[in-house]
Amino acid sequence: MKPVIPTSATAPADRPAAAIWFSAPGCGVCSVLRPRVKSLFEQEFPQILWQDVDTAAQPEVAAQHQVFTIPTLLVFLDGREFLRRARNFSPAEVRDALARPYGLLFGDA
Repeated sequence: MKPVIPTSATAPADRPAAAIWFSAPGCGVCSVLRPRVKSLFEQEFPQILWQDVDTAAQPEVAAQHQVFTIPTLLVFLDGREFLRRARNFSPAEVRDALARPYGLLFGDA
């Protein structure tokens, strides 16, 4: 897991879109869901920057984003939090929520 430092790098203003995945090493749901969600982003939303945050190693980053449960996925579009999903969600739910705004932002509609 690539570490994320607690700065504006977690939601970079110079990037139009970013996704942050919050998890911890002992989380079973995280280890099952992460590959599926990351694959979704790689295949369908390739222009969204993907970042991983280990909440056990970097609790200050989780606190900065008000993440209190794992797994949590945050998606930022145009520098603003657009989507927050925590604990029980599916890749299909994320796809449905992001498809239209992603197409509008990147012209892939």
